[in-house]
Amino acid sequence: MAFFALWLLLSQSYNAFHMTLGFVVSSGVALLNTERGGKSPLDKVRWLRMLAYVPWLLSRILQSGIHLSYLILHPRLPIDPKLLHYHTNLKGEAGIVLFGNSITLTPGTITAEVNSNELVVHAMDDDSADDVTSLRMEQKVAGVFRVTE
Repeated sequence: MAFFALWLLLSQSYNAFHMTLGFVVSSGVALLNTERGGKSPLDKVRWLRMLAYVPWLLSRILQSGIHLSYLILHPRLPIDPKLLHYHTNLKGEAGIVLFGNSITLTPGTITAEVNSNELVVHAMDDDSADDVTSLRMEQKVAGVFRVTE
């Protein structure tokens, strides 16, 4: 139902054809993203913790953007790019996807590859990689999901 509401909001077309098409497509997306047995990965989300995680992530994005701007505007361009092979203890695809996307949304870092529980992360310097290497971001993401994954 949420996908259909989003479709209506974004398309702003309320004739029979567009509403039917939106309902069919949003139902298909919902069915394709539901695990067998009718359980959704969203069933494991602790929504209050997710509401706390989003502002934390936005603050990290802002701080990392300022840091990356400093690196770019500095006359010596003091970057030290590196690839990190990071093994995560997160269980379940939803947690790993949220973690990888959070890394990529943070300026100065990109999740280049995900293999099972290992992520390859490109970072511009040690400060950019700090949220990953300090385990801070992984712990925040782990708190969003129930342990039963």
